[in-house]
Amino acid sequence: MDVKKSTALIYCEKEFGLVDGKTAAGLVRHSELYDIVGVIDSRLAGQDAGEALGEPKNGIPIFAHLDAALSALGDTPKCYIYGKAPLDIDICAEERVLVKEAMSEGMDIINGLHQFFSEDPEFVSVAKKHGVQIKDIRKSPQIQKLRVYTGQIVGVTAPVVAVLGTDCACGKMTTAIELNKELNQLGIKSILIATGQTAIMQGAKYGQSIDALVSQFVIGEIEYSVLQAVEHENPDIILVEGQGSVGHPAFMSSVGILKGSLPDAVILQHPPARKVRCDFPQLTMPTLESEIQLIEAISKAKVMAITINHEDLPELQKAKVVKDYEQRLKLPTLDVLTDGCQKLVQTLGVTFPELGRKLKRLDADKIPA
Repeated sequence: MDVKKSTALIYCEKEFGLVDGKTAAGLVRHSELYDIVGVIDSRLAGQDAGEALGEPKNGIPIFAHLDAALSALGDTPKCYIYGKAPLDIDICAEERVLVKEAMSEGMDIINGLHQFFSEDPEFVSVAKKHGVQIKDIRKSPQIQKLRVYTGQIVGVTAPVVAVLGTDCACGKMTTAIELNKELNQLGIKSILIATGQTAIMQGAKYGQSIDALVSQFVIGEIEYSVLQAVEHENPDIILVEGQGSVGHPAFMSSVGILKGSLPDAVILQHPPARKVRCDFPQLTMPTLESEIQLIEAISKAKVMAITINHEDLPELQKAKVVKDYEQRLKLPTLDVLTDGCQKLVQTLGVTFPELGRKLKRLDADKIPA
């Protein structure tokens, strides 16, 4: 049954198309919960959101501010989404004013930050006055409802594939979302396990924003999400969204994902033109070889494919990078945003023979008698 989408305006001032605007970019590309009607970023006002991301037009306009958006749209959107994902915990005073303005216009607030708007006395008061709701995506369940690891994950027979990366904000979620869509369109029942706030906003049915959990429960919650997907969906394959990277000193989420989901294979996302780690200019990017070595040292899974982020990478150079990786690493390499997911699907069919046989049957069914 299709879920009726709520109309939504995304706030992403000075960050749309940049690293800290990844939540907004993800929602503009795909959302099963929200009908995105506009983005707020004064730098790009007047542009189409798809084109601003270097992609085809998608009909989502970018506005300079809230008043301009409401004037142009006519109908007030149901939701105002805070679409930035900075390292900072607290929003600034100016942005507090903007959130209150949105509530005064009757818009529910969707917040993906670690700062919980629903626990802010001023925001709560304004929301009550205007009869709107505040939803904090990263707010975890009460600790009594969180789960620890049980070991039942070893009984999962459906292939589990984790989409990890060499850095944060490098396209792991986008690759996971695009591959999940492609598999389902082909007739393969694929379920995505969300591990971050954006994928949850996009409508993932299973998962938690794991960087907001007490560390004791991260592995158990990931395991539980996979087990629930198996129990309720009987999937052909399970994809697990990655967070951070195994080798990144600032994040431990990827280790939890490897332990909690016990993947059978890993897809590794990498931004070839990135010289230093996102938000950490003092830290140089790792090599693909070093990240693969770390992943395979702490997991039974092998890296089955490389997916790249084409940021700052000219098309001709991208082709050379793909050829180099495939020759040097002996792994299929692609960019899902420009190349599609066919090569990944083919690799999955080879890696998991039963899945490959089903893909062949589905393909044969499309050929007229």
